[in-house]
Order: sequence, then structure tokens, then C-alpha cells
Amino acid sequence: MTKTVKILGLILFATLMVLAMSVPRSIEGQSTASAQPAEAPTTALDARKDDLFNGFGAKGSPIDECVSAPVANRSFEDNKFIFNELESLEDGLGPVYNDAGCGSCHQAPIIGGISQSKELRAGFATFNGFVNPPGGSLIHLRAIAATIQERLDDIAPNYKSTLRTTLNTIGDGYVEAIAGGTIGNIRNNQPFGFKGTIINVPVAEAGGKLRVARFGWKNQHASLVSFSGDAYLNEMGITNRFDGNNGQMENTSMGASVEEYDAVPDPEDDGDDVQAFANFMRATRAPGRGPITPAVLRGEDLFHKAACSICHTPSITTAPAGTVINAGEFTVPAALGNKVIHPFSDFMLHDIGSGDGIVQNGGEATRNMVRTPPLWGVRTRVEMMHDGLELNFADAIQRHAGFGGTFSRNFFNNLSNFQKADLIAFLKSL
Repeated sequence: MTKTVKILGLILFATLMVLAMSVPRSIEGQSTASAQPAEAPTTALDARKDDLFNGFGAKGSPIDECVSAPVANRSFEDNKFIFNELESLEDGLGPVYNDAGCGSCHQAPIIGGISQSKELRAGFATFNGFVNPPGGSLIHLRAIAATIQERLDDIAPNYKSTLRTTLNTIGDGYVEAIAGGTIGNIRNNQPFGFKGTIINVPVAEAGGKLRVARFGWKNQHASLVSFSGDAYLNEMGITNRFDGNNGQMENTSMGASVEEYDAVPDPEDDGDDVQAFANFMRATRAPGRGPITPAVLRGEDLFHKAACSICHTPSITTAPAGTVINAGEFTVPAALGNKVIHPFSDFMLHDIGSGDGIVQNGGEATRNMVRTPPLWGVRTRVEMMHDGLELNFADAIQRHAGFGGTFSRNFFNNLSNFQKADLIAFLKSL
């Protein structure tokens, strides 16, 4: 009898374990998907149309001046206004900076998009590894006084330097809502020679806890609050509690203090504006496609045959609504959860021979790596690649090297002119 009870107990335990393991669980949270994923709504990327809002929060009405409503009560239109407004000296602009507002760099063809604005990075490759110039790798292009303007000729020779183009932020709420495990699964399915590199970076709003990176040319950030706080300080000079220094430290001019040029107490933003920037991006639709012609369809087939889609992943499903992400600081809302998006990126780092040699978050191994740029919305871009040096799709393809990049480049070069035109027609539809 005792033996029978033990056997039945073991069977029951095993059954419960199987049932427990069979319940689908979110990698990054506390919710599971039960419904069929839905296509994310898209924007036509046309400033004449009012189709940017995706349903996250309230849309509100367009406004002419900044509102004082608490962050939690701000509408999409409130947050868009704050994203687009210009900072002034009274707000804490500078003393060294790149531009005066988010919308100054992210504005084409609609607010949140791209621009031809760039930032300048520099550093040294030594036998002991990469070394930043005094003050860091970001060399600011503007200053509030000529005496503190940063210049490359103020650092030692033999430095590496590169320009970085402005990235699109439209649809980035969906990117933030991708579970880290989903990115890991994409990597697991990539063949040898094409596998991306995943890095984990601090989440500013979570006290530096780590999450799988996905934002920035070097995958510097994992959350939109982290991304926004960093940009507010490093692109506009506005200290804030999400800037990595808890809002207590201005940037320098080539390592020299510029505090005497700044009369605004730190932090210059208590985090409200940063939250508004993040919530604006979270509430934007995904970039939509252009017209789908027979040439575009033929080109899409060639895109897959060239193995471009291994890294430029066409489709990804976001984490279910209710999933807790960003190291516990954000819960995926219904507007962003369980949505199919088509970013054409794996959001990982790759070395395709075009890297700039600048090390940021990922250590020495990543110095020549860049994040796979999402191709959604690429039809709005004139300057290609991270440095903007290529002015057409064909030349951008020629910049691809390494094992995977060389395969895709050679495949393209062996196509007929007719086939090349089809593949480029596909890219122009994204």
C-alpha cells in the first residue's frame, strides 16, 4: 500500500511538473500571450496626415504652449509638443551641446523621424585598448560660448573619428516592448557567420539593473527613458535624473569644466521631460510601407535569397500586454503588447567591416560593431550607414563585409541590372 501511494505520488508530482513547464511564460515578465498577435498600426510617414498615434494613453488635442499636467496625465499631443520644443539658456541648454530639441534632429518627414543632423565621435586605439578623449567620445558640435567650443585638434593625433547619423524613433515603443528572450531566440536561429552579439546595458530608471540592449548605433540603451535621459544631457546639455549621473554633472569641453557657464541649478530636469519624450515615442505607430509593386515583390524575394533578412529580421512579435519589462519599471500596455512589427532588424551588434572603432557600452570586442539598423522607414533617408557616407542603396550594400556581409554583397553584385533594380525597389518601399 505504502509503495503504491509513493508511486502514485511520484506520478502526480511528475504530471504537475509537466503541466507547469507546459504553461507559456514571458521571458521578461508576469504575463503570457493567449490571443493571436495583431499587426501593429502603421503611419504613412506623411506630414499631411494625422496618423502617428497608436493608442497608448490619450491622444488629446494639438496645443500651442506647454501644459503643466503631471506626466501621468499628459496626452500624446502634450508629449509631442514637449518632444518638439526648443530648449533655451534658461532651461539649461549647453554649455556644450549638439542641438536645442529632440525634434530638431528627429523631424523628417514627421516628428520623431530622422534628419541629416549628425553627431561626432572620436577616440584612440592603443595596444591596451580603446581610450576616450578627455571628456568622452562625443565631441559636441555647438557651445554657448566660443571659448568652450570642442574641437578635434585639441586632442592628440592618430585618433579615430566618425560621424553618426540620426536614427528614427518612430515605432520605438514596440522595439522597447520586445522581450530580451525574443532577441536571444533570433540569435539562436542565425547561422554561423551571421550571429549577432547581444549586450546587456543598465536601465537608468531601474537603478542600473541590466537589460538586453536595443537602442542606438552601438546598442547603448535598453529602455526609452534611458535613451531619452542620455540624449537630454549629451545632445542638449540638460542634466536630469536619468542621465547616468543623477543629474549632478554637466558635460565638459574636452575635459575642462564648463560649470561657470551654466547658471541653472542641477538637475535641470527632474525627469518629467524625459518621461514625456519616452511616452511620446511609445505612442507612435510603426513606420508603414510604401506602394507594393511587382518589382517590390520580386526584390523582396531577392532580399531573402541574399541572406539580408538573417540580420535585417523582417518580423518580430512584441511581449504580451501585462509583461513587466525594463527591470521592473514598465508594464507593456495593450497598445504595444502582442503586436507584430516589421522593423527589418535583429537589434544586435554585428561587425560587417564598416565599424568606426569607437567603444561605448559593449567592451573592446564591440569596437568595430554596429547595431543592425532597422530598415523600416529607410525610404526617408538620403545618407546611408552609421556615418552617412553612402548616398544610395547600392553603395551601402558595397560597404558590407565580414562573412555574412560579403555573402550578401557578392550575391547582389552577381545579379543582373534588372534584378538589382528590383531589390532596390524593395528597399525603397520600406
